[in-house]
Amino acid sequence: MERLLEVATEEPGRRVIKTPWGDLVPSVDLFPLAYLIVLYGIVYFLPFGIFDFWRKGEDGLAEWLQFFAYLGSGLSALLCFLLSFNRRRRMQAMWWLLMTVFCLYVAGEEISWGERLTGFGFDLLREVNAQGESNLHNLEGVQNYLHASFIAAGVFLGWLGWRFFPAIEAFPARRFSLYFLVVAAFYFYWDVSWISHGDRIRNDQEAIELLMGLGLWMHGFTSLRRLLRSRSTSPC
Repeated sequence: MERLLEVATEEPGRRVIKTPWGDLVPSVDLFPLAYLIVLYGIVYFLPFGIFDFWRKGEDGLAEWLQFFAYLGSGLSALLCFLLSFNRRRRMQAMWWLLMTVFCLYVAGEEISWGERLTGFGFDLLREVNAQGESNLHNLEGVQNYLHASFIAAGVFLGWLGWRFFPAIEAFPARRFSLYFLVVAAFYFYWDVSWISHGDRIRNDQEAIELLMGLGLWMHGFTSLRRLLRSRSTSPC
């Protein structure tokens, strides 16, 4: 029986999706769309509160996956920095170093710098933290701008970076756009719903935020693999 959906690599470096309505050759990774379809088309209907367990909650599965995604992307970026610096590509190395700091910082913030695991924290931060944790992103006065930061980061990483600064290797390529733009769209819709209706949409933030971490990890991993395979030593 003929398959309704078939993926083949008929063009070098690009996937061809064969459908009964014709061939599709997307320029971006479609995993985020598949993830949303599975999340809201299958997981949403599962019993025993599986959807709620996945989509929200401190120390939930999605939050820990975010930690590992950002940790992996940070380590990949660190290796890209070392390789670029060793090859005297100093400008590229500088951007990779900034990406390393960003990813490792977010990884630490995701688990409150290990406070729940070790029990060690900072009372000064806890006292001014909206959730009583040792992190910066939930500080009173900072937390109100988190949504705007996700929107800005999503638009920059998903569009502005590769569109206007294509020479900077540390910025994700167009291929990974949807990992970031979906997150930006979610928070934009969340805040617009509050402005227009006085109430926000359901809190699925952990499940959606995961995409940004996965996008950075995919970008870091593929960039590292490309650098390892490359023998070019020309300066930036």
